[in-house]
Amino acid sequence: MAVPCDFEHWRLIVTVTSRTPFTATVLGIPRIGPRRELKRAIESYWAGRIDAAELHGVAKTLRSDQLTALRAAGLDSVPVGTFSYYDQVLDTAVLLGALPPRVAGIADPLERYFAAARGAESIEPLEMTKWFDTNYHYLVPEIGSDTTFSLHPEKILDELREALELGVPARPVVVGPLTFLKLAKGIDGVAPLSRLGELVPLYRELLRQLAAAGAEWVQLDEPVLVTDLSDDEIALAADTYAQLTQAPQRPAILVATYFGRPGAALAALAGTEIDAIAVDFTRGTTADDIAAIPALANKLLVAGVVNGRNVWRTDLDQALGTLGTLLGSTGALAVSTSSSLLHVPYSLSAETDLDPALRSWLAFGAEKVAEVRSLATALRAGTEAVADELATARAALASRRQDPRLHNETVRARLDSLGPDADRRAPAEERRVLQRERLDLPPLPTTTIGSYPQTSAIRKARAALRANEIGVEEYNRRMRAEIDAVIALQERLGLDVLVHGEPERNDMVQYFAEQLDGFAATANGWVQSYGTRCVRPPILYGDVVRREPMTVEWISYAQSLTDKPVKGMLTGPVTILAWSFVRDDQPLADSARQVALAIRDETIDLQSAGIRVIQVDEPALRELLPLRAEAKPDYLDWSVRAFRLATSGVSDATQIHTHLCYSEFGEVIDAIAALDADVTSIEAARSRMEVLDDLNAAGFHLGVGPGVYDIHSPRVPSVEEITTSLRAALKAVPADRLWVNPDCGLKTRGPAEVEAALANMVQAANAVR
Repeated sequence: MAVPCDFEHWRLIVTVTSRTPFTATVLGIPRIGPRRELKRAIESYWAGRIDAAELHGVAKTLRSDQLTALRAAGLDSVPVGTFSYYDQVLDTAVLLGALPPRVAGIADPLERYFAAARGAESIEPLEMTKWFDTNYHYLVPEIGSDTTFSLHPEKILDELREALELGVPARPVVVGPLTFLKLAKGIDGVAPLSRLGELVPLYRELLRQLAAAGAEWVQLDEPVLVTDLSDDEIALAADTYAQLTQAPQRPAILVATYFGRPGAALAALAGTEIDAIAVDFTRGTTADDIAAIPALANKLLVAGVVNGRNVWRTDLDQALGTLGTLLGSTGALAVSTSSSLLHVPYSLSAETDLDPALRSWLAFGAEKVAEVRSLATALRAGTEAVADELATARAALASRRQDPRLHNETVRARLDSLGPDADRRAPAEERRVLQRERLDLPPLPTTTIGSYPQTSAIRKARAALRANEIGVEEYNRRMRAEIDAVIALQERLGLDVLVHGEPERNDMVQYFAEQLDGFAATANGWVQSYGTRCVRPPILYGDVVRREPMTVEWISYAQSLTDKPVKGMLTGPVTILAWSFVRDDQPLADSARQVALAIRDETIDLQSAGIRVIQVDEPALRELLPLRAEAKPDYLDWSVRAFRLATSGVSDATQIHTHLCYSEFGEVIDAIAALDADVTSIEAARSRMEVLDDLNAAGFHLGVGPGVYDIHSPRVPSVEEITTSLRAALKAVPADRLWVNPDCGLKTRGPAEVEAALANMVQAANAVR
């Protein structure tokens, strides 16, 4: 096969470009460690088992190993500075001197950093929300009138120096000024973007220092440019980069856009003197978009043709066709991943137990780097130089297309046969009367979100089961003992609606995926969600079928221990998809309906077993919201319909709960109401109950449980603090609709702090009653 492009023209362009272009790169790399080494080291530091020096040593080794591996893999530009102990946006706040004043009194920089991320005894952490439409969470900077920006580049300079000493062609990566301010939260009426003029001189000085330290290229990440921006904001972006490119003694500047089409912002950037632009070609951008902008003819285009967010093998023939078409429109061309590899596992090498056919369809981080290298080699030397790689890719793609597991006619026929009322229940007021009679709960009923601490005993039992050291019967006995303890604890504390604590569940998505046909689970496919929290997203590769009841035995056992209602705990269809690597061969809406049908069957079985309250969590509802307004109505329509399909098979006397957390909810308030859940528990502690005003503005009239304390912080809230939150909530929500609960599940917390916090929560609820 020959690529339809003029290779001699491409080589000539490369030689005459004023700044030496690179040809193969990725936009970012993971940092948690292939075996979660950094996670364990940080948590050991928090627990006092290691000191800061040991922590820094682990981090340096991880960085060194990864950078040298990328150099050896053939990348001629390697991102540095993407390493973080918690979050890259928090790192940028440190870089710019923009940590909140409440942590300023902490002398030790590392302790100050973690206090901003996690809070401390008397210090609230920064808010946390989703990084665009991914499952990664970032910490929201606070910009107020007392924020005084100042440059602190020690981290990025140290990591650049490390890389250069290793002989790595290092390209420092920093979150750009527009994205940093657009993602920040204004305090005391401050509009963060209005402070842009103060940041530009700091970024100019940063560029100067990086150049002086040996950086030939610097990458400024501006994913906000793929969102809906006003004409004024696009003009502001152009002006910002016009100023930054005038910095004396600066390195070459790459502005990286990803997660979507940059649209009008692309032409605005091309009109400045920046040296390169990274564009995501896996999410809508086309070669025609590039050809339409003549100013790109003297830029390096970093073409993201290898998907950095999903795990499917790249169609190399298709990618080469795109690259060949781009050659005539750009000054030089580099091959890249569409985004940072932060969002995919490190390598397939650890997945020896995956089905061989499925494994051949996949590419994790290391494999994506190899794809980038192969594509760059084909551009440089012709397709004959990578003939074997092309043949392997074609064979894998053909195998996937022909696999019978991708299509299950039974589930498709069931969905086609559903009537128009399959996603409807009686009006909420009618349901409320029946549920009050059945449940007989006090005002301000107390509950928790679902999970309780995953103790060392639980983890040891799970490891012993995997190692065949114990059998299923013994494992189940141990899990029932954990449920005994959790039910007894809740009874002792006086909670009103109980949960079984989910000891048998490794993860709220993986647990269900392992019991559904069409999904595959990995052994070591860890991906960072936030801080030290890692998940193993399942892989959705075919049609979804529930083989048998998934939770009924556990929930029924818990209900047998108490007269109080125990919630059946399920994960909703949108969240299962959002926290999985999804198939790319059919619309996501079709997959959502298949998952919803499986969850619907489970709710019906739970109700038949006597469960009176069923919670179907959808914390990812906001996360999947498209970044452009034009695509949002369609998404909200099918996502709401999927949830309602999942929850409308039960009687009106069965109370349906849902849970949403750690997102900006303003844009989906109407959709939250449209879910028609009887009770919605929602993150509110870090945002200080602000979401309740949005709900009221949308005419929300159902039950709501705004989180009264933040479970992602190790601090135990006082009775007075929770009482204050409840009284604030009562100003927005009448008592007959208000529930009392933490922000999220308690899985990551310690048993002692959970008991203390819940005791205070119940005492506060009693006081307010």
